[in-house]
Amino acid sequence: MATTTAPLVEVRGVSKYFGNVLALEDISMSVRAGEVLCLLGDNGAGKSTLIKILSGVHAPDKGEMRIDGQPVRFGSPRDALNAGIATAYQDLAMIPLLSISRNFFLGSEPGKGLGPFRWFDVAKADAITRVELNKMGIAVRDTSQPVGTLSGGERQSVAIARAVYFGARVLILDEPTAALGVKESGVVLRYIARAREQGLGVIFITHNAHHAWAIGDRFTLLYRGRSVGTFAKAETTREEIISLMAGGADLEELAHELGTNAPPTARE
Repeated sequence: MATTTAPLVEVRGVSKYFGNVLALEDISMSVRAGEVLCLLGDNGAGKSTLIKILSGVHAPDKGEMRIDGQPVRFGSPRDALNAGIATAYQDLAMIPLLSISRNFFLGSEPGKGLGPFRWFDVAKADAITRVELNKMGIAVRDTSQPVGTLSGGERQSVAIARAVYFGARVLILDEPTAALGVKESGVVLRYIARAREQGLGVIFITHNAHHAWAIGDRFTLLYRGRSVGTFAKAETTREEIISLMAGGADLEELAHELGTNAPPTARE
């Protein structure tokens, strides 16, 4: 669980505009070591923009970002990676026809030889990939098989293991269960729990309150670019989270307009 030390990463009063369009307004949130912070919101809530600020794609127009309590300003995604922030987007940035180990080391390949005669060290890459996946509890039959032959949950687990191996202290997961079935989603949630056990701070972005509730320690909710608040699990219920995600007041007004008092249902 979270410690009392400074957050691994924190944003304070962050705002972002694209012309006259408000993307984020005065957002504050943080994640600590050994914690899963769930960033929740429906489509258009501002989750993607906040991810891109945390991962160095966008700079905030207002507010500040801190790493270990110290102000930072990222100029590129490489700056975020160097600071220990790894982001696994929905598409995972993997090449389906390349092997698991080639994807594991994509952009940071171990090599043999010198200068123009340097080549990819397949044996070393396979051995390290197998060990690192085993640490996460992932048993792969053959690390030379194309990554495209893996299931969606297995590909997500490879991305998590890769981030841990390359020194990530904060792992940002963008809707990792969005296109997965119940069983595959459970696999990914278990690997998120394993990353938490290893002391990483995990930011789990989702619009599925059921998945968030199963793994989250705290929940930050966004609605139309603004923060609804951050809640510890002991302070709220899953039903309250679902209502706040969708804009409880707006839903009550709609229910009144339609002449029904039926409670809002969770998005699956």
